[in-house]
Amino acid sequence: MPNPTAAMIVIGDEILSGRTRDSNMYHLAGKLAEAGIDLKEVRMISDDHDAIVGAVQEVSARYDHVFTSGGIGPTHDDITADSIAAAFGRGIDVRDDARAILAAHYAKSGTELNTARLRMARIPDGAALIENPVSAAPGFKLENVHVMAGVPSVFHAMVESVLPGLTGGAPLISRSLRVDRGEGDIAEPLGALARAYPMLSMGSYPFQKDGKYGAHVVIRGSDAVAVDAALVELKAAFP
Repeated sequence: MPNPTAAMIVIGDEILSGRTRDSNMYHLAGKLAEAGIDLKEVRMISDDHDAIVGAVQEVSARYDHVFTSGGIGPTHDDITADSIAAAFGRGIDVRDDARAILAAHYAKSGTELNTARLRMARIPDGAALIENPVSAAPGFKLENVHVMAGVPSVFHAMVESVLPGLTGGAPLISRSLRVDRGEGDIAEPLGALARAYPMLSMGSYPFQKDGKYGAHVVIRGSDAVAVDAALVELKAAFP
């Protein structure tokens, strides 16, 4: 039985402008691989209502799980929650349980729960909250879409909240071998090996060092026996 599939949507003009480097995709990919959920696609899109609606509708219909990061804060450009609600034709408003979480959090520091901060309690109708143990403001799940913060520490914590509730498959196993030959030399035998093991994924990642060319060949799959057997053959092909 194949593993469940997933996609990620990274939302934010700051990512596309180059002002902020995204690390959430890297983190999520590793966690999903451990859980046996295959990340098939990642999109980076702007803080644009129509772009978010269109992307969510498309990938949520194609994959078992969708994860978003970014755009659920208190400022005017945090439009992800409204866009997700629109993607599924749901209403959205401040919800009592989310308001209570924020009220308790800000009361501890004597901070006012003002109109801007209250935006983070606006949750689409029918959504389930995602716990945020770092800064309290919750994410949410609507249909098969998990909506989470863009701040890496908060995103990581929300991923830990979400993953135990998901059913995964076989964890992804990865093995690699450094080959001190150019890709033009390894392409043909590597292609033959890939054809012999169609259940595995094989990639070649070239490098140049001290004027010499080489590649790191990576073999991935959920069948540990097949991965190890393919690695043995790869080592024999490039002693």
